[in-house]
Amino acid sequence: MAVVTPAPPVGAPTLRRRIGRLAPWFGPAFVAAIAYTDPGNFATNFTGGATFGYQLVWVIVAANLMAMLIQSLSAKLGLVTGRDLPQLCRDRFPRPLTRALWVQAELVAMATDLAEIIGGALALNLLFQVPLPAGGLITCVVAFALLTLQRRGVRRFETVIAGLLGVILLGFLYNAVRAGVDPGALATGMVPSLSGTDSLVLATGILGATVMPHVIYLHSALTKTRTARAADPAERRHALRCQRVDTLVALGAAGLVNLAMLVIAAQLFFGSGIAGTDRLDGIHAGLGAAIDRYAALAFAVALLASGLASSSVGTYAGQVVMQGFIRRSIPLPVRRILTMAPAMVVLVLGADPTQALVWSQVVLSFGVPFALIPLILLTRRRNVMGEHTNSRTVTATATAVAALIISLNVALVVHTVAG
Repeated sequence: MAVVTPAPPVGAPTLRRRIGRLAPWFGPAFVAAIAYTDPGNFATNFTGGATFGYQLVWVIVAANLMAMLIQSLSAKLGLVTGRDLPQLCRDRFPRPLTRALWVQAELVAMATDLAEIIGGALALNLLFQVPLPAGGLITCVVAFALLTLQRRGVRRFETVIAGLLGVILLGFLYNAVRAGVDPGALATGMVPSLSGTDSLVLATGILGATVMPHVIYLHSALTKTRTARAADPAERRHALRCQRVDTLVALGAAGLVNLAMLVIAAQLFFGSGIAGTDRLDGIHAGLGAAIDRYAALAFAVALLASGLASSSVGTYAGQVVMQGFIRRSIPLPVRRILTMAPAMVVLVLGADPTQALVWSQVVLSFGVPFALIPLILLTRRRNVMGEHTNSRTVTATATAVAALIISLNVALVVHTVAG
């Protein structure tokens, strides 16, 4: 006698079908999110927590909310137009302006690689006692190998990068659980406040490490690869909903990592008397002393995953920037050598790597407006976005974010010059 399997209720799609509809649109935001958890974040967030306790929690929360808005706009731009932000800048803006934007974007790429290569080198030194210059070279080679995956299909690259983001998230969730949290201090840290120039430098660095200019360009390039799937207006609306969820989930994970970094440092190191917690090697040692060697190991593994993944993402973004702004490209090995040069100089000369990381993030913060302002101008134009043009509320909010970032940078310069 044949066994009849009951059919699923009509109108109730199976879990597999739901995942099948969502899966093609997921991935770009996870590549962008890895840049929001790069080694520069380790330096600024841990230094901020160790030096000022929970005071800068509000900066991390605000920066992550800004990042969600910015990356969502970039993703929408690529998905709707089928072109990335640098390409649209070249098409819509005067040639001298386009070239100026390209030059500053290349400088930002160097600052990005500075943080990522130094972070990878430090991780290899902490894990295997590899000398820093050798660790920097190893980081470059492995990151380049990861980048070659995108030649076999961007989905493979996105999957590997998402996996490395998962490693970072698990490492810091483990350490956050072991360290604990002070709920009262955490709530107080949500109230905006600063304590002089040092906290302003760190706040700007946290912002630069969280809102990354090179992935504002890159996110639009990643979503434009999905344009062919969204040719139908209804399917495009579905795609836009999916990319918003993609951005929310990926940037939410990155935000948890950043918050965990600062909370761990504030809980274990602020006012503790443990020496060296303003450096990444000191933080590694401090975690081993305050918790155990497994906490220190989780930190070092997360730092290595961050350095390798973010370095490959940074090089990918550099290619997008050059091809988009000036319709030129150079071989990836040549680009890898050019962008790694500042980091290798820092490592060879023996400069303080953690301080170099912090200041690289300040440089990145100055690059954000040059990517963000063109993004706002383009996504508010109906002749570019059609029915998906930004609403007035979204444009006003994005403009306020840009104004805040610029104001923070100006305040940093004024306070630093004034001493």
